[in-house]
Amino acid sequence: MRTATLTASALVLAALITPSVGMAQDVGGEAHHADEATEIDDVIVQSTRSRRRVQDEPVRVEVLGQEEIEEKLLMRPGNISMLLAETGGLRVQVTSPGLGAANIRVQGLRGRYTQLLADGLPLYGGQATSLGLLQIPPSDLRQVEVIKGAASALYGGQALAGVINLISRRPDDEAGGEIILNATSRQGQDLSAYGAAPFGGGWGGSVLISANRQTEQDIDGDGWIDMAGFERISARPRLFWDGQDGSSLFMTVGAMTEDRRGGTLDDRLAPDGQPFEQNQNTRRVDGGAVAERPLGDWGIAQVRASGVSQSHRHRFGSLIEKDQHQTLLVETSLAADALGGSFVGGLAYQTEDYTSEAFPGFDYQFDTPAVFAQVERELTTDLVFAGSARWDEHSTYGGQFSPRLSLLYRPGPWTVRASWGQGFYAPTPFVEETEASGLSRLEPLSGLREETAETASLDLGYAAGPWELGLTFFASDIEDAVRLQTTAPDRVRLVNLDGVTRTRGTEALARWKRGPWVFTGSYLYVDASEPDDFGISRRDVPLTPHHSAGFVAMWEEHDRGRIGFEAYYTGEQPLEDNPYRTGSDSYLELGLLGEVVLGRYRLFLNLENLLDVRQTRDEPLTRPQRAPDGSWTVDAWAPLEGFTANAGIRIKFGG
Repeated sequence: MRTATLTASALVLAALITPSVGMAQDVGGEAHHADEATEIDDVIVQSTRSRRRVQDEPVRVEVLGQEEIEEKLLMRPGNISMLLAETGGLRVQVTSPGLGAANIRVQGLRGRYTQLLADGLPLYGGQATSLGLLQIPPSDLRQVEVIKGAASALYGGQALAGVINLISRRPDDEAGGEIILNATSRQGQDLSAYGAAPFGGGWGGSVLISANRQTEQDIDGDGWIDMAGFERISARPRLFWDGQDGSSLFMTVGAMTEDRRGGTLDDRLAPDGQPFEQNQNTRRVDGGAVAERPLGDWGIAQVRASGVSQSHRHRFGSLIEKDQHQTLLVETSLAADALGGSFVGGLAYQTEDYTSEAFPGFDYQFDTPAVFAQVERELTTDLVFAGSARWDEHSTYGGQFSPRLSLLYRPGPWTVRASWGQGFYAPTPFVEETEASGLSRLEPLSGLREETAETASLDLGYAAGPWELGLTFFASDIEDAVRLQTTAPDRVRLVNLDGVTRTRGTEALARWKRGPWVFTGSYLYVDASEPDDFGISRRDVPLTPHHSAGFVAMWEEHDRGRIGFEAYYTGEQPLEDNPYRTGSDSYLELGLLGEVVLGRYRLFLNLENLLDVRQTRDEPLTRPQRAPDGSWTVDAWAPLEGFTANAGIRIKFGG
């Protein structure tokens, strides 16, 4: 129940901590009574490599289960943006109003630092593009795992801010699936079909086919498209095998094609009196596999590998940019009980390759072999320690050491987690601005250094009876952060900032649950600052509100349906290079959701942004003249599409 422009008020809806003994946490982050604990105990975290239950994991992992995924399907069936936006500490930030592109910010850090994985594999590229999360349908997901803070010790340089791992559904004992049909009041349509079946002999498979369409919308009537139009088709089959000796095999391939259109309408002009098309065509194919084999009763060997090839055809007015992104990963690891606890060690090799037809001077190839190790040990009944470290030998930026330490303490009904980590990020030509406006005005890269970060968090939680309370303190320091700098009216360059980009914040959660009713209140405070262009003074990081809050009320019975109400407040945000203002207004968004269950049919209606909040009510989206980086639009700090309704039907079949 959120608008397409997703705001920071959605940061604090999911649980911030894992409840302790007596109150177990389900995969959707909600507390349940002890009679449900047996089912919850089976939630095993995959992203930390330790194979622990979520409540036993020292590293803070927030796990969203299939029940919560299904709820978000009703709001946004075509992509995972809504699912991630309503997870604590995450913000889905629009990066290109012209194309509707967006990325994921973790606890205030920019989206390029977030590693997006599918079953532990980088199937969307090492650095997922700003359209990546808008091109992933959620219908075949079983759970989503989120690690916040520097996770380079686990997954390398792309995980400077954290990791989001999308875990696929596995076939049940009987064949089954579902079909989803959805339509919106803004002329959008979604169709997805998912099916899964066991084949016998330990084999099983699934397939998801999705078709999505959006007609371009000029909501304020100024001739500029406020909601980009697109047509997208994707398919993903998966194959699973489980042997009697504990061996397993997972394989997947995927293909996606999308044509997206923004800019001016056919018969309209940009402020300079010329038409301006802003289009992007994307073609992606990928494949991956994960194989495991037990080594007696003392260890497990694992091999994982993936490859992805993605091509783009960008159009910015009369300029066409074509490029190709390729990612390859091969990794081997061994897990065993050692050193009085559990141990994982392994080797990895990843390569990132980018080639541009229009601007070959920005081509790059990164080859990164790595070695990593992790140990977890139960020091006492209530105290668990985890430590991990990784060495990456980057072909351009040299050797990089990334450690991470975590501690879990569970005294009675309390849960305390502390975590600290360091990581790095290898700069590329792509930041939010260049992804949105292209490379034509970017000066050649020269002398860039790797970005490094240090992050820490402290999580306090209490759960008893119908109550769940959480308080999280988090902090991060980024050295040598890369930023776009203007050098001429039509030229920009990438530079390392001289100083530290600091983020400090607090998340708070209170949830009450009894029977079919759940009430959740949340608050988020973020203080993020960075050096100015000259390294003399500091400024607030743009598009980062200091205060945001949310309230959710939900009634749900599985065999009858659900009714939900949401209210989100987003405080003022500092803006950058906006000719109309230096700061945004605060605003309130309201939403309603309803679903009725009629046997295997489920009818749903979702109402977004009931107050019809829209940025273009206050000022135009387009600039009087193009920005130095080539953009025609200001940043999106509020919803662009206003009130939107969507309705549809889910049809379940088989087991």
